Amino acid sequence: MRNTIRAGLLACLLPIPALAAEVSDFTLDNGLHLVVIEDHRAPVVVQMIWYRVGAADEPPGHSGIAHFFEHLMFKATDDLAAGEFSATVEAQGGEDNAFTSWDYTAYFQRVAADRLDLMMRLEAERMRDLVLTDEVVATERNVILEERAQRTDSDPGSLFSEQARAAQYLNHPYGIPIIGWRHEIEQLSRADAEAFYRTYYAPNNAVLIVAGDVDAKTVRAMANSHYGSIAPTFDLPPRARPQEPPQLAERRLEMRDERVSEPFLMRSYLAPARRTGDQKEAAALVYLAELLGGSGTTSLLAKRLQFENPKAVQAYAYYEGTALDSGSFGFGLMPLPGVAPAEAEAAMDAVIADFLATGPDPAAFDRIRTQLRASETYALDDVDGIARRYGAALATGLTVADVQEWPRVLQSVTPDDVMTVARKVLDRRQSVTGWLLPEEAAQ
Repeated sequence: MRNTIRAGLLACLLPIPALAAEVSDFTLDNGLHLVVIEDHRAPVVVQMIWYRVGAADEPPGHSGIAHFFEHLMFKATDDLAAGEFSATVEAQGGEDNAFTSWDYTAYFQRVAADRLDLMMRLEAERMRDLVLTDEVVATERNVILEERAQRTDSDPGSLFSEQARAAQYLNHPYGIPIIGWRHEIEQLSRADAEAFYRTYYAPNNAVLIVAGDVDAKTVRAMANSHYGSIAPTFDLPPRARPQEPPQLAERRLEMRDERVSEPFLMRSYLAPARRTGDQKEAAALVYLAELLGGSGTTSLLAKRLQFENPKAVQAYAYYEGTALDSGSFGFGLMPLPGVAPAEAEAAMDAVIADFLATGPDPAAFDRIRTQLRASETYALDDVDGIARRYGAALATGLTVADVQEWPRVLQSVTPDDVMTVARKVLDRRQSVTGWLLPEEAAQ
C-alpha cells in the first residue's frame, strides 16, 4: 500500500516533461540543420554534429568505412596538424569524442560556454578540409584491424552477437557489423576514404546540435559564420537501402567456444522503429520490454525465472527503436548452473506465452508508467543526454516535434496497446535464437 501511495504521489508531482525549456531549430542556406537547446543552469555547452551516414549506408564490399572515417576525422586538415583538434579541446579544459552507429556518425565537444566559437571553427575546418595520405590511411586501417582483434575477434560474446545479428537480417545492411568484416577492412583504400568523405561529410547531410548556456540568435550567427560558407554535396545520394522481405522462418544458431564458461541465450525479433508523427507502437514496445525484463527484481522474467522457480542467473528484455529502418526487440538468458539450456529456454518461453495469454499486471503497468515519467523528468538534468536524444532522432528521420512529443506519447500507452504490439512482434518466424555454449557443453 505504501508503494502504491508513493507511486501515485510521484505521478502527481512530476509533470509530463518537455525535453528542454527553449529549443530552436534553423536550416542554413547550405542545408545544415541547426538545433539550439538553451539550458542556463551552468556555463557549459555541448556541440554535437551528426552526419546522416552510418554502417548501413556503406557501399557494398566496403564494410567498416563509416567507423574507419570516424578515426580519420582526427587527422590533419589544411590548418590543423594530426591530433591538434583534440589537444586544443583538452587545452580549453574540455572533452571530445565520436561514435558510429548503423544510421549515423557523430562528433562532440563539451567545453565552457565561452569556448563555443573556437569549437565551431575547429569542427567546420574538418568538415571539408581533411588531408589524407596513403600513409595516414594505412596506419589508421591497421589501428582499426587491431581494434577489431581486441574487441571482437578475441571476445566470444562479441563474435556471437555479430553472428546472431547477421542471421537476423536477410537483406538489410543492419546485419553488417559497424566495425566491418575483417577481410573488407583490409581492402579499404585512400580512394575509398576520399570518395566517402566528399559524398557524405557535407552540411546538407549533417545536423548540428548546440546545447547549454547559449542564446539561439547568437549561436545561429556563429554557425553561419563558421559553417555557412561550406559547399554542400549537390548530388547527395538518397538513403535508399535494401529492405527486408517478409521473414517466414525462425532461425537458430549455436556457437561453441572453449573460452565460454557458462551458456548464454540471445533472442531477437524485428520490431517497428519510432516513426515521425506516429510513435505509439514504439512507446508500447518500451512498456513491453520493461514489463517482461526491464528490471532484475520486479520484471516478469526476473520474478518467474530468478525467484519463484529459479532457472536463470539473469533474464532480461530490451527494445531498440531509434533507427531509420527497423527496430529490434529481444531477450537474454543465462541459466543457473546445472539447468540445461533447453530447460531454461522452455521456461522463458512459458513466461512469454503466459503474458501473451493474460496480459500485464495492472499494478506493474502503472508502476512502469510512473517510472517512465520520472526518468523523462530526470533526463532534463543532463544537457549532454538531451543533445544526444535530439541528434539521434533527427539523424534517423524524426523531427524536433517528435522528440518533444515522446514523453507524452509514453504516458498515453494503454495495456491494450502493449498487447497489440506484443502479438505483432513476438512472432518466432521473424526471430533469431542463439546459444553461446562452452565447448564441453556443446560436446
